[in-house]
Amino acid sequence: MTSTTTAPEDSRLVLLRQEFERDASFNLVFVVLTVGATLIATLGLLANSPGVVIGAMVVAPWIMPLQAMAFEILRGRLPMFLRALRTLLLGVVICVVLAMLVGRLVAFPSFGSEVMNRTSPNLLDLGVALVAGAVAMFAKLRKDAISALAGLAIAVALVPPMCVVGILLASSFWAQAYGALLLFTTNLLGIMVGAMAALGALERVYRSRLFHSRLGLTSVALTALLVIPLGSSFFRLLDQSRRETKAQEIERVIEQQLRSSTITLGGDPAIDLVGLSIDWQKNPPLIRARVRVTDPSLPTPAQVAGVQAFINRNQAPLRFRLVVQRTAVDLIGPETAPNPPHLEVVPPSALPPLPKASPVPSLPNAPSGTSLPSEDHKGE
Repeated sequence: MTSTTTAPEDSRLVLLRQEFERDASFNLVFVVLTVGATLIATLGLLANSPGVVIGAMVVAPWIMPLQAMAFEILRGRLPMFLRALRTLLLGVVICVVLAMLVGRLVAFPSFGSEVMNRTSPNLLDLGVALVAGAVAMFAKLRKDAISALAGLAIAVALVPPMCVVGILLASSFWAQAYGALLLFTTNLLGIMVGAMAALGALERVYRSRLFHSRLGLTSVALTALLVIPLGSSFFRLLDQSRRETKAQEIERVIEQQLRSSTITLGGDPAIDLVGLSIDWQKNPPLIRARVRVTDPSLPTPAQVAGVQAFINRNQAPLRFRLVVQRTAVDLIGPETAPNPPHLEVVPPSALPPLPKASPVPSLPNAPSGTSLPSEDHKGE
């Protein structure tokens, strides 16, 4: 009874071992796929095209020797592990050399977001790599989940970061190239450790070796060391996200207050507040209010100064500078005789009409164009 239950398992593991040994081989298929994925990824990165880069991720064959490395670590076979490692390293060399040649040939002075986004890895990237490595090993062991491998190749890319390394080295961007290399190392170790954990959890025969393999423990230790640089990058990203959220909230509150609590930009029918933006790179931050006006002389400098004082009172101790960008709108249309009362769709309001504003007196001994705010605009 024992032999009938263990024989299928042994044969399955033998087939699995043979499959991983093929994945560890450096052959023509691996070279062609590596060259193709490298050229596609490099050109897509330079063109700043996410779709092209995703295509390169699907073509890239590097996850196969990486999974073979995780398998051989738990089996304790150093020669096969070194064989898979050699295959992966040769692929990396091919990738970096080709990317450097293409980068030197194109010689872009600057790069788009597809390149620069791969130069600042953080703890989130490590988490994605660990989960993806575990799911990739599960898909390898359970053939009915093999369709997930393409998605995993997209989720955790190995070729594009090394293409970024080659492109940046060709342009002597050393610090950014280090960031892309750190992302590659994060993905590599994360996938391998995640794959080992999944293999040990799914296959009982390898479970006991999970914590007794020196190579396995070394891989886990190296992955743990990545927490230091990735953690600092993660906390910088977190702080930046908090600052951006706070800036957006302040901008929303200021715009709401201008519309609801000021006459100049909220209650004057001659001035329509179109939008508002804040340049936080300036000190003090510069608020640009975009308005449409039917009177090109509005708002006056005194009114803008009053609104700025209103903003600074409400946002104290933070101070802002306000500038208004106005666009004059001409109202063009012929005079038309009024309709008889019985044809009016909506009757006019019973309230008496508002009195016309009196002219604003000029300041004595003041430069031309300077005027006092009207009574309605005080306190803004």
